[in-house]
Amino acid sequence: MVADLAGPAYKLELSSALPSIGAPRATLKFPLGEVSFEERAEDEEEQGTALSVNAIVKRQFLDGLCTARYRDDSLNLRYVYKDEQMTFIPSICLPSNEVLCAFKRRFTPTDKLSYSYNFDTNDWSAVYKHTMGKDYKLKAGYDTKVRLGWASLWVGEEDGKAKTAPMKMKVQVMVQVHQDHIKSPALMFHVKKRWDI
Repeated sequence: MVADLAGPAYKLELSSALPSIGAPRATLKFPLGEVSFEERAEDEEEQGTALSVNAIVKRQFLDGLCTARYRDDSLNLRYVYKDEQMTFIPSICLPSNEVLCAFKRRFTPTDKLSYSYNFDTNDWSAVYKHTMGKDYKLKAGYDTKVRLGWASLWVGEEDGKAKTAPMKMKVQVMVQVHQDHIKSPALMFHVKKRWDI
């Protein structure tokens, strides 16, 4: 059930699963975001229910988008700046004070580098992507959290359907090398084929 409040930009939405268990979820939507309230079952040790509050607010700020998301007693503040060549995304999570920073740079229409760094754990990851036409993509990267380097080749659009790929088939070939087992790389194949009958 949806009701307009003070114009179409403000709405109150009540939703419930069927069969209904407990009170319905209430969501207040407004131009900058939304706030929702929902009953949530407590842990097995603490019988009963508690009120769960989730909220998201977005606002344009300094040529970018600032987002505040509150969920499960955690507040995530994130800023996204993006232009034709670069994307910069710093974020902080409270109360853990975990600070993350992501950076993406497009060097040419076919070459892109992505890098992310966690200031709390000093973990970082980097991914380089090179596209060759519409149907071929080469990706390579390294992640310090899992100590793994990898490279993959996609034939067919990575996010597309097999129906539109050459020969109606998508193929991914990936090589993974763990830092502690450099002499034992893993080779993996992923094939998705469509047959029209």
